[in-house]
Amino acid sequence: MAEPRALLDMRVDGKVALVTGASTGLGRATALALAEAGADLVVTSRSKERLREVCAEIEARGRRAVPLGVDVRDVAAVRRMAEEAHAAFGRIDILVNNAGLNIPQWAVDVTEDAWDTIMDTNAKGLFFCCQAVGKFMIEQRYGRIVNIGSDMSLVGWIQRAAYCASKAAVALLTKVLAIEWAQYGITVNCIAPTFVETPLTRPMFETIPGFREQVLRNIPLGRLGRPEEVAAAVVFLASDAAALITGVTLPVDGGWTAW
Repeated sequence: MAEPRALLDMRVDGKVALVTGASTGLGRATALALAEAGADLVVTSRSKERLREVCAEIEARGRRAVPLGVDVRDVAAVRRMAEEAHAAFGRIDILVNNAGLNIPQWAVDVTEDAWDTIMDTNAKGLFFCCQAVGKFMIEQRYGRIVNIGSDMSLVGWIQRAAYCASKAAVALLTKVLAIEWAQYGITVNCIAPTFVETPLTRPMFETIPGFREQVLRNIPLGRLGRPEEVAAAVVFLASDAAALITGVTLPVDGGWTAW
């Protein structure tokens, strides 16, 4: 058990973290925050080339970085990712499942391809990342898994039938894994961010009339989230400060789910 003072320490010095979808947005901010807190990183994206800049930023912070190209929808590729990440550093202490996507459609218009793409990325891909990395964590009897869900893990929103279903799955998968893997010293938690302005979401706010105002009406604090604010919550849950927290979904949402 950690010493009492360590429980207040949000450092992750000497740990190895794997962050999926790390080339931009929340994933990039999370990787950099973990590096600032002392972790070495394995970062992934569908395009390994897109990771060059974030790896340079991690190394500028004095930490090591290994880039891996992987599409989390491909289970065989996910298993190779876990093997390569473990081989690179000899352990994986922290897994952040950030890779995800959305295809906005009204429920009556959702196509099978869109449904499968969203579910395969956000739910299936996330689960098999947990499984592949979790096996190493079970062997070392230690691990911190942080799944990136959404406000839509907890509440509904228009034009997001498949997305809400996938993110609700993330919240419940988090609970199951937390229960099953607690005996191995592994904590599993979910973060539920509100809308965060990133390269992925910015076009919606810039091109859809009234969309920004519609979103802000649902956020009592009256503003969008910043990637760094979500990343700070990840670092907390990955650190010894959160050693007794597992199986929870933590909203980082400006009060959206308090309504």
